[in-house]
Amino acid sequence: MPYNEAIPVVCMDESPKQLIKETRLPEERKPGLDAREDFEYERCGVANIFMVNEPLSGKRFVKVTETKTKKDWAMLMKEIADELYPKAEKIRLVSDNLATHKPAALYDTFKPEEAKRLWDRFEFIHTPKHGSWLNMAEIELNVLMRQCLNRRIDKIETMEEETKAWQQDRNNKEATINWQFTNDTARVKLKRLYPTISD
Repeated sequence: MPYNEAIPVVCMDESPKQLIKETRLPEERKPGLDAREDFEYERCGVANIFMVNEPLSGKRFVKVTETKTKKDWAMLMKEIADELYPKAEKIRLVSDNLATHKPAALYDTFKPEEAKRLWDRFEFIHTPKHGSWLNMAEIELNVLMRQCLNRRIDKIETMEEETKAWQQDRNNKEATINWQFTNDTARVKLKRLYPTISD
């Protein structure tokens, strides 16, 4: 599908991330030896990470929230519609089919007119029930976890700073996903998800 600025294809996914505090500082690394880190830690709660990714332009937006509620999702939809893509005619949003990803979330958060306005800005495309990996935002989340959040972080503010720096770096590089999944391979790999006609 060619890039269309008026109708951007945007992928959205979310993931929890445990906030973890060191109870003992790691020992300084010495020449010829591996770094030494204590296995003991203190849990400091969980943060939620929203990933919004536009694969065809190489852009992404990361939002860290304290909770993962319908309201958090609704506020993200407003941010996508009004701040990230204010001039788009329609936003094609690829996401998994969670209970929070429904019109009710918008109507519970905003006045009816605003909820309807926001809902009409989007064309929702849900991944199959057992095929959430088809959402490229999930790939981008894995890159974020490997490159940026693969260590102990105890404060949500630190996580916000780190993800913002990572996002800026990836966007400046216009890093894209080498997506090789086609309609033909989908028909083979996802055959079990397609409906069948029986005699």
